[in-house]
Amino acid sequence: MKFSNNYIFYPDNLELVKAIDHFYGLRDDQTVINGASDSSVTVRDNFLHTRGNYEHHRYSTAVLNSARELFESTLTELSRAESPLEWAAIQNSLGNILSALAQQIMDVELYEKAIQAFTLALEEFSREETPLEWAAAQYNLGTATQALGRQLDDAKLLKESVDAYTDALLEWSRENSPEEWAMTMFQLGATFHTHGSLLKGNRTFQKSVVAFKNALAVFDADLHALALSATHNSRGVVLHNLAESEENAERMEEALRSYETALSVCMEQQLPFHLAVLCRVNRSTARAGLAELSKDSTIAEE
Repeated sequence: MKFSNNYIFYPDNLELVKAIDHFYGLRDDQTVINGASDSSVTVRDNFLHTRGNYEHHRYSTAVLNSARELFESTLTELSRAESPLEWAAIQNSLGNILSALAQQIMDVELYEKAIQAFTLALEEFSREETPLEWAAAQYNLGTATQALGRQLDDAKLLKESVDAYTDALLEWSRENSPEEWAMTMFQLGATFHTHGSLLKGNRTFQKSVVAFKNALAVFDADLHALALSATHNSRGVVLHNLAESEENAERMEEALRSYETALSVCMEQQLPFHLAVLCRVNRSTARAGLAELSKDSTIAEE
């Protein structure tokens, strides 16, 4: 069936921020690179946070290209045999930089290089010796694979993404690493949603709903406003699609409540205004869907 074209947006990518910090820490010279986005652009970016998991509005493309060059040149000089963990850390950071560049131009080859970099990092990081680094690399592998799977509509890649996130959760527990655990749950929810859309599978949608609900148990409006709003909105989108698939008015009512909660967080926490607009559009679409499912046209007019 054809699902509604609802809008989703994404939390900040903290792993990409770590990769940029890694780059600045490795630089020998202290010459200034213009790291900020182009401030001469006065038009409001109404697509901020909507392009995917690798947005980098805090950094210019010059920073990403410089980071790629430094990481790649360092890898040619660094002995993997003598410094395996340092070598793996650079591969991990390089993978995030390549993924961010890939997202900019929707470049399949760059995504594949990023996936290769994370895979190489995992050859040196082990769950036994370096559990947290191993979990982070698994998470990063999952996110790059998810992005490529979404771009190519490739169910196999999306399944691999789920496997990588599941591995990361072996070390990132809610008790010991709550933020990482919650973000992994968000990404699992996003991956299940895309996978379910391809498979037209209600069971996969249901897994997505559960994953987003798990993430909501940790995200806090004051500390994680964007992530909280994005999760409520994404959960709404999945419930919306599930309602359409099942022709279930109660599911659509759930979706409507999720959109309304996402909108409330956007407004109360003063997030970029266009995110609230997206939540409103989703809410209006859900009202129209609910009106159709319940045979009550007055709902759409509210």
